[in-house]
Amino acid sequence: MIPRIQTIAMNVDIKTLIAQLEGHDTAQQTAAATELATLGHEAQGAAVALVRTVAIPDEEVLEACTAALEDLGPPAADQIAPLSALAHDCSSDVAYWSVTLLGRAGQSAANAVPELVKVLESDADLPVRERAAWALGEIGPAAKSAAPALTTAAQSMDARLSRLAKHALETIGD
Repeated sequence: MIPRIQTIAMNVDIKTLIAQLEGHDTAQQTAAATELATLGHEAQGAAVALVRTVAIPDEEVLEACTAALEDLGPPAADQIAPLSALAHDCSSDVAYWSVTLLGRAGQSAANAVPELVKVLESDADLPVRERAAWALGEIGPAAKSAAPALTTAAQSMDARLSRLAKHALETIGD
């Protein structure tokens, strides 16, 4: 019974921290992201809020959110669709982190493959395109429909994008 009570208390804390992230006070946003960073994988429910908050033009908020996102692990299943929608965000930080979390989700993010292909084919920010190639490889065989876009990316003049696309093609298989 005690572990269940702790879980319920943790969920309330996560919801409170998400509300602080979504507010307009940068000090509260920084504090909430810093607290979420200490929770690691247990902060999964805050993935979308953290990704959205990296767009805030405040260096401390960005650093705190980045620290939380680095240790977050794969997002929860209910976070996949909202993260997929953020993959084309005009903020390169938001797009980068949404794509990164989709890749961490592996096969669970199979429904995000069409969005990741769009990012790979059209995002102006090279690191985001590179991350999309990586994410498609992490999804694996469920990303087979991305093979034509990955084949094109594998011919890129950018060595890193080319390498990541080739690796993704190997992971996806024939």
